[in-house]
Amino acid sequence: MPMAHEEVMAMLDSMGISYAYDHFAEGESPDPPFICFLYPRSDNFGADNIVYTSANELDIEVYTNYKDPDLEEKIEEILTKNELYYEKSEVWIESEKLYEVLYTVMV
Repeated sequence: MPMAHEEVMAMLDSMGISYAYDHFAEGESPDPPFICFLYPRSDNFGADNIVYTSANELDIEVYTNYKDPDLEEKIEEILTKNELYYEKSEVWIESEKLYEVLYTVMV
């Protein structure tokens, strides 16, 4: 059964860091660490010319000033507790001087 938006929000609350959908308003982003999340696409299965089942991709972008394995472990434990299989990638954003760890899950 897909995870409802309210359940996603409760899961993000349990991570204990500030978050916003897609982005924070300019000048209002908190000090790192913080999370931006969004649903960039869906993965639908069709039958008889209708969407038979649907799942949304959820991207959880975690921004930090430095590599933070403890925070990553905490987030991964929460995703696992919620029975969410995740893919993980990481990039250094030179212009922002921030690490972005991206968790991609289907909800």
